[in-house]
Formats: sequence, structure tokens, C-alpha cells
Amino acid sequence: MMITSARQESWPKMLLTGAQMLFVAFGALVLVPLLTGLDPSVALFTAGLGTLVFHGVTKQSVPVFLASSFAFIAPIQGSVASFGVSATLGGLMAAGLVYVVISQAVRLKGTAWLHRLLPAVVVGPVIMVIGLALAPVAVSMATGETSDSIGYGQAIFLSMASLLVTLVLAVFGRGLLRLVPIMGGIATGYALALIMGVVDFTPVRDAAWLSLPNFTAPSFHWAAILFMIPVAIAPAVEHIGDMVAIGSVTRTNYLEKPGLHRTLLGDGLATTVAALFGGPPNTTYSEVTGAVTLTKAFNPMYMVVAAVIAIVLAFVGKLGALLQTIPGPVMGGIMTLLFGSIAVVGMNTLVRAGQSLTAARNLVVVSLILVFGIGGMQFGGGQFTLQGVSLAALVGIALNWLLPAEKEGE
Repeated sequence: MMITSARQESWPKMLLTGAQMLFVAFGALVLVPLLTGLDPSVALFTAGLGTLVFHGVTKQSVPVFLASSFAFIAPIQGSVASFGVSATLGGLMAAGLVYVVISQAVRLKGTAWLHRLLPAVVVGPVIMVIGLALAPVAVSMATGETSDSIGYGQAIFLSMASLLVTLVLAVFGRGLLRLVPIMGGIATGYALALIMGVVDFTPVRDAAWLSLPNFTAPSFHWAAILFMIPVAIAPAVEHIGDMVAIGSVTRTNYLEKPGLHRTLLGDGLATTVAALFGGPPNTTYSEVTGAVTLTKAFNPMYMVVAAVIAIVLAFVGKLGALLQTIPGPVMGGIMTLLFGSIAVVGMNTLVRAGQSLTAARNLVVVSLILVFGIGGMQFGGGQFTLQGVSLAALVGIALNWLLPAEKEGE
């Protein structure tokens, strides 16, 4: 009843509430492309388009906004360095299709097989690898190694100030402030960089007010596809938790209606469409779920309005150029917390499972996932190189499948 009556609300309220939802998601949305070398204007466009695709598939029944997935930050950075942007986008399209395949398997077989294939002892350490594999990149950005015009002292000051504000807002913030810690950290770091005179506004001056985002077409290479496909496993499993979370807020079981297979399908198609235009993979945003909890804005139409606003903003050329003037150390400081927090999510997955990690079977599975994923192990060569998260995930799945289960009492 609550959602039905909400549909009768006025357009001014719709626009204001939709804009607020986009504001909550904005900092994290543009953070991913800024860290991975993709275009933030394209990310805005594909977040909006992906959200519309999701609501088309789920028939506007779930109040969620889809935007850039943090789980893919480290893999995209690694893939761009190894294979280039275009081939990485091809890999991301394939990762989106993995969601689609999983959604159809869930439609036909339910979710029990998914939990058997990907138990906590596999998913937990794989998520930890996603967070920790490129932690040195965060540190090099935070210390100014990637910036030509910012020295070590200035870089450390900027990165630690940004980090401090982000964690203070995340831990001590109340109301809307607690939902935008990343944006608060970036704004503080940017303001300090302006005072220090290390922001270059040349890109903003050169940019037009209105312009097409820098769309990039994907290309398809086996190495990039093999590298990226297993990364989709962790966000697909996490998606179930996201649907339960928003369902607990609105007191609706979205796993039954519209059904987990539909929400997974919407997420997968949104990711594939995003990569088609040169944007990062999409996922449901917990920040927006927090905003829905706070404002009681349960009407999915708010998210459709937020998506349309995101698409319109993508064509404001000076906005995209302004985002790209944010100094590297500011982003690096926030990355140190971000990558660590992804690893903690993986650790928490293991802890909640309640299994003994010193049991021989679990010890072998977790140890090899972590060392292969973080240590730089690789198999094969050329187009068929397996390394990083993809190798770690496949090793974990294979070991979990091949090793006998622990007997009771062992």
C-alpha cells in the first residue's frame, strides 16, 4: 500500500528525492572510474542507463539504484595495465553475461547449487584478494608516486586528511552525513589541494559545457575475458545480500517477487550494457539502501528519476572535466580505506560461516586462494594467462569441489 500511494506524489517531490538519491551515490559512483582510468561522465551515463535496464527487467518493483561496483576496481586496474581499456571492457561484458547465466540457473534450479559451488570458504578469501591484490596501488597514489606535480610531503598531507574525514564521517556521522563519507573526504582533500595550489584547471577551461561522454567500444581477447569472468562471482553472491537488505527495509520479499533470477538478470544486463559504452560494471548501492531507510522513500520511481538525472549530467562536459582534476593523493587516501574494507567484507564472510579455518581442508583452500591471488602466481602465457583474482577463484572452486568434506569432530 505504501508504494502504491507513493506513486501519486508530485513531480517536484519526485525530482528532489531522486536528486538526493543520486547525490548519496555520486561520490562512490565517480570514484571507480577515477581510480581505474575510465571516464566519469561515461560512468554517470551507464549508471543511469543500467538502473533503467534493471527497473525494466524487474518491472519497477525494487527501490534500488545501480552504479559503479567497487569489487571490480582492483581487477580493472590490473586488466587495463595488462590488456588495455578496450579489451578490459570486453572482459567486463563477459562478466555481466556470467550474471545472466547465473540468473537463469537460479530460475531453473534455485539457489542451493550456488551455495554449494561457492561456500564461504571460497567466497570469503576471494573477496579478500579483490581488496588486497592491488593495495600497493593505493599506497603509491597516497604517497604521490603517481603524481608529477605533487611531492611526498604534500601528497601525504592530502591523502591522510581525505582519509581522516572519510573515516570520521563513516564512524561518527549522523543522518545524511553518514551516507556520504567518500564525498566528504574527496571534498575536503580537494579544498586543501586548492589552497595548496596543486589543482590544474586546464581540462575544465578546455571542456565544452555540453559534450558527448568519451564512449569507448569494447574489444574481445581471451586473456582479458578469462581474467575478468571469475570476478563476477563475488558480486553475484553479494547481490543476494543486497536484495535481502533492501527487502528488510521495505518489508518485502524481493527474492520471491520479482524473484532473485530477475534481479540478477537486471544486474547482469546493466553491467553488460555499461561495458558496451565504456563504463564500469554496475551493482546495487548500499549507500542508497541506507538513504531509503532514512527517508522512507520506498517508491522505485525515485530511482528511475535519479537515473534520468544521472544521464543528463553525463552530457555536462565541464562536470566530467572537473572530476578529473581531483589530485591522485586525495583518491589514494580514500583507496587505502576502500581496499581494506573490501578485504574485511571477505573476512566477515568467513567469520559468519563459523567454520574452523585450522581444519586441514579449509586451511588448504583459504591459504592457496590468498597466496595465489595476492602473491602474483600465474599459469599459462599469451592470450591464456590466468592470474590474480581469476586464478584465485578457480583454484578455490576446484579445491572445494575435489577435496573431501571434513568429518564431524575433526
